[in-house]
Amino acid sequence: MGFFYSQFLVTPKYPTESFADQTVLVTGANVGLGLEAARHITRLGAARVILAVRNVAAGKVAKDDIEKSTGRPGVCEVWEVDLASHASVLAFGKRVSQLPRLDVAILNAAIATEKFSTAEGYEQTVTVNVINTLFLGLLIMPTLRATRQKNPSRTSRLTFVVSEVHGWVNFTEWREDRPMKFVSDQTNAKMHERYPFSKLLQVLLVQELAGRVPGSQVVINMLNPGFCHSQLTREAGWYVSMMKILLARSTEVGSRTLVAGATAGLESHGAYMTDGHVESTALSPFVRSDEGRQAREKLWAELSSILEGVHPGIMQNV
Repeated sequence: MGFFYSQFLVTPKYPTESFADQTVLVTGANVGLGLEAARHITRLGAARVILAVRNVAAGKVAKDDIEKSTGRPGVCEVWEVDLASHASVLAFGKRVSQLPRLDVAILNAAIATEKFSTAEGYEQTVTVNVINTLFLGLLIMPTLRATRQKNPSRTSRLTFVVSEVHGWVNFTEWREDRPMKFVSDQTNAKMHERYPFSKLLQVLLVQELAGRVPGSQVVINMLNPGFCHSQLTREAGWYVSMMKILLARSTEVGSRTLVAGATAGLESHGAYMTDGHVESTALSPFVRSDEGRQAREKLWAELSSILEGVHPGIMQNV
């Protein structure tokens, strides 16, 4: 009922809060929700908007489009990052560390596919949507913290784009010793539900991350943009196309929820947002259960082991 109510009867608020003087990073900013969120943020006065994209050519097209539509040339920059590659994420993180400031990061990039393949030793969706998205968040954490320390009147924010579909799957695999490794074995990979599954893992890990980083340093939140017109479902079948026609929000309307996450206050730290406001009771029963807590702790231990193997000392950024 909540899904249909939101889709038909709720329109997220049009963004009006200023981003003047701020540096904002948006991943997956060449298309869809990321593109439209970056457009809003540019329109709202950001000094520097970093479009983090895998496809640099498409990123340059997006940059030109945003700057033309907002009348703000020279604000956007296109930076390459491939979330399927640890090396690419690490190089991107080092580049971010050289910024004089970073006020907001919206980690929006994701993939949705039912085709099994691997990247960096894990099923690709798990690598992109979960492991390397959290890796990127940890790499840029020191720059977000330092920005807050230099500008104590401003709030630094790290926003993860998740989804209400996290509640549409079961996570019995959490009992395995290494759940992400277990589901990356093709014989255990339920690819028809892999995207919502990846979003469940992301929700759990973002909760754990927020529990370890004080909101007074960096506000860490996560948001559900709702069902929107975007490129994310381009591999989906005809039934999803029909659902889009009947139910989907426009890309611009959906992007408003990303901007809401990027402007939310301390009350959003560790919280789940939907329709542009905090709604933690909308988290799935599993996430809110004792089993969910145990799963979260196990996933964090596994993630820590993976990332320490890639970049020793990375967990000290928490």
